[in-house]
Amino acid sequence: MKKPASHSLRRRLLWFVLAAIFLAALLQAATAYRGALQQADAMFDDHLQQMARSLRSGIPLNVPMEEADEDDRFEVYVQIWGQDGTQIFRSTRSALPPRAVLGFSDVEAHGNRYRVYTLQTALQTVQIAQDLDARSARARTLALRAVLPFAYLTPLLMLAVWWVISRSLAPIERARRQVAGRLADDLSPLANDGLPDEVRPLVEELNLLFGRVRGAFEAQRHFVADAAHELRSPLTALKLQAQALRRNDEEPAAREAAIARLNQGIDRAIRLVEQLLVLAREEAAGTAQTEDGASPGLASVAATLVDLRDIVKLAVADVLPHAGHRQIDLGLSGTEPLKAVQVKGHSEALRILLRNLLDNAVKYTPVGGQVDVSLGLQDGQPVLLVEDSGPGIAAEDRHRVFDRFYRAASVTAAAGESANPAHPVLTPETGSGLGLAIVKVIAERHGATLQLGTSERLGGLRVEVRFLVSEITG
Repeated sequence: MKKPASHSLRRRLLWFVLAAIFLAALLQAATAYRGALQQADAMFDDHLQQMARSLRSGIPLNVPMEEADEDDRFEVYVQIWGQDGTQIFRSTRSALPPRAVLGFSDVEAHGNRYRVYTLQTALQTVQIAQDLDARSARARTLALRAVLPFAYLTPLLMLAVWWVISRSLAPIERARRQVAGRLADDLSPLANDGLPDEVRPLVEELNLLFGRVRGAFEAQRHFVADAAHELRSPLTALKLQAQALRRNDEEPAAREAAIARLNQGIDRAIRLVEQLLVLAREEAAGTAQTEDGASPGLASVAATLVDLRDIVKLAVADVLPHAGHRQIDLGLSGTEPLKAVQVKGHSEALRILLRNLLDNAVKYTPVGGQVDVSLGLQDGQPVLLVEDSGPGIAAEDRHRVFDRFYRAASVTAAAGESANPAHPVLTPETGSGLGLAIVKVIAERHGATLQLGTSERLGGLRVEVRFLVSEITG
């Protein structure tokens, strides 16, 4: 498989910025050089004009006039003619022709090129000239002096930009080293101190991802630990019952009773494994977070609008056979039909939530009791209520019943008591302590709140599930 091409952000940024600085400096230097040449040429022409005007009223001394001693060729050549055309002055070593056009002109004589300015007055004609090659050399020297600052400052600017970019990207390199040097099980958040605003959101999202992965790992560890702890006792009991059944030589009735106890143990083990799997799945999904921080966990599933009325009907249908077996009246409270109330969530998870509440109510309500479900709106929020005629939960136990594997002693003791003495008491049922823990996890995923209380109508436990928002139809 071909390895995808990689590139360094720092190298690419430095390359483009430094290349842009170099090209801009080169263009600016070329412009400055050309401008300096033009300015020098104009300055020299202006100097020739000033000298010619200064000689209009008199004849200069018979000495050569030199502009500078750096280059003998840069001397100024002067010729003056009178009104009759007689030459009355000529510089030494002058190689100018005897006549020239008025104003500025370029003249070639004896293999040299000259820049000539001729001024004519009423009394005389003045001609001033400079060697063009020497003049161009002097102009280039001046232009190079104008370009020197660019030659000095451009490398310094490039060095400063390199330092600034390297320092600006140093936090990113630090974060990379932090991630590269971590152990496989180190999911602690990355430090985001000093990170630029463009990179901080990426690190924050990485920290959120680490948190979700850490939550998933913790849920997995909890599941393994809980499964190992909780399955040890029932599986050991099943093994002992199987061994006793093999050695049982008693009458068929006793053998059938032993087989029935073994089947009950197997059913309880299956129920425990199912609840452990549901709890692990819901806790793992609950570690996901939405971008705006609302309704934790819904981002991990396909959250849709769910009609709570349908959830109530399905959950009641799931638990109804169990309620009938225990001769418990399970149904909807009130006479008015349920209105369609929609919340955003996951239908299967909400069905498990309500089914666990109903299953707990049926399990711990004495034989011949009553369990009611109601759905309504309070202050614009959908509320699910589950009430029963059982023993309820003592106030000191209500804050603990949502913990995994916690069983309230008062509820377990009262589970086998009959609400109606006319009915025989069936075999008391014991739970695994996971039902309400699953309810809590699912409620938190959907942003719902749970509240336990005492039912004023039935006298038993009252469980209220309140959702945040709703949509009403029909």
